[in-house]
Amino acid sequence: MEEINPQPAVQQPPAVQSVSRLRIAAVKFIQFLKRNPIKSVVILFVAVILLQIIFLPYGDVKQLKTKNPGETAFMREYADRAKKENRPFHKKQNWISLKSIPKDAIDAVVVAEDGTFWWHDGFDWFEFKESVERNFEEGRAARGASTITQQLVKNLYLSSSKNPLRKLKEWVLTWYMEQQLGKSRILEIYFNVIEWGDGVYGIEAASQYYFDKPATDLNRDECTRLAAIIPSPRKHRADVDSKYVLRRSKLILERMEARGM
Repeated sequence: MEEINPQPAVQQPPAVQSVSRLRIAAVKFIQFLKRNPIKSVVILFVAVILLQIIFLPYGDVKQLKTKNPGETAFMREYADRAKKENRPFHKKQNWISLKSIPKDAIDAVVVAEDGTFWWHDGFDWFEFKESVERNFEEGRAARGASTITQQLVKNLYLSSSKNPLRKLKEWVLTWYMEQQLGKSRILEIYFNVIEWGDGVYGIEAASQYYFDKPATDLNRDECTRLAAIIPSPRKHRADVDSKYVLRRSKLILERMEARGM
């Protein structure tokens, strides 16, 4: 009697097998979501956050080693706002190197905005703790704790929004920027992109706008005045003897002198 050999099972191509496995996994995942609605919301929320973190502009940050940034997120935000309000928006900005910026200006800004800039890793945890405690006591955002690096990240890539997700993005990019760029490069970019008035960006444009001279010719008093208005550049002018400017610039000067600057 002739022996009958069973026909071998038809082997599906690897690509088809992969698609089938993915389809089965997707069906099981959907079934899990339907059975666990609360867990599903949490998972989707975490997934959205992770995706936003994954697609942050890491490549753009890395390019800053050798390439100056163009238009910043803050510039676009203010330009859009002016357009909606039917106001003209004129940007004044002239890039200069860090070595062209007076030491008094560098010292004044560091003292005013981030006293431990040269030593921290992007975050001033002591200031952060003090800020949280004070804001909690007063029930409002009475005190900020952003370092120069955090301010730069926010200016370049984020927005003036204070929502938690924006803050998380800021922390991630701050950490990455500190790993990729040296302190001097961070400071050079900061001095050239931060706002110093309505449409006035960078210290060279600010010097010309307020004092009608290049930044290289700024004196000590003018440097402290410019540093004094960084927190509110649209509210205060460096060339006006307002109570705010006089008080804050005097405080900055005293801190500089106390540090031997």
